[in-house]
Amino acid sequence: MKLSIATIIAIAAGVSPVNAFAPQCNSVSFSSRAATTVFSTMADSGVPPTESAAASSVDDAVIPTKLPSDVGFDYVPLAGALAAGDLVEADQITRDALIVISGAKAKGRDFVYWTEVKDIPSTDLATIERLWQQFSGGKFGYSVQKKKWRQSKGDFEVWCKKIGWTTQDGEVERKKKWFGASEFTYDVKKAPEGHLPLTSALRGTSLIKKLLEHPVWDNDDWKKQPE
Repeated sequence: MKLSIATIIAIAAGVSPVNAFAPQCNSVSFSSRAATTVFSTMADSGVPPTESAAASSVDDAVIPTKLPSDVGFDYVPLAGALAAGDLVEADQITRDALIVISGAKAKGRDFVYWTEVKDIPSTDLATIERLWQQFSGGKFGYSVQKKKWRQSKGDFEVWCKKIGWTTQDGEVERKKKWFGASEFTYDVKKAPEGHLPLTSALRGTSLIKKLLEHPVWDNDDWKKQPE
């Protein structure tokens, strides 16, 4: 069973925002923005109305009703943001989710240590991944980033370039900035494969690497829809 966006608006209570470990991004509750976000066109984030799963209108987009979490996290706001094409919101909710499901929130921190990635339930990462895959046509998600990581032979600099996390600044190629006006691409059509979701590397690259090494990606079981 799946729900239309209109139905999701009616039932979604949203989640209390958690400050992400990427401090330059602001977290906003889905429910506080649903009315304006959901009824905006997919084209606002680069998803052409004729090419997306919700081709004829946003209201045609459907969200799975089974979004399992081993820690009781509510993934309806993430699903709603992705279905509405609000990739900025979905990206933030994803980082907020990692803080909660890793246990960092319980420890009173607004960021995840790389050593805590092993504590993230496979069930939750699978739910997050299926949603990103579904609403990006398979273009975004950690599993896509892992594929690019393999293609880059584990070279972080090559990987960043491959997924579009770098930009040319004159003669210098540098990492894109979150601060101020974000330089990242929240556009399904224009962004390279694996561009989203974003993971902060302000504290080093270990967190990203551990996320890509999580055992949930060892096989394709994460792709199975929950019954």
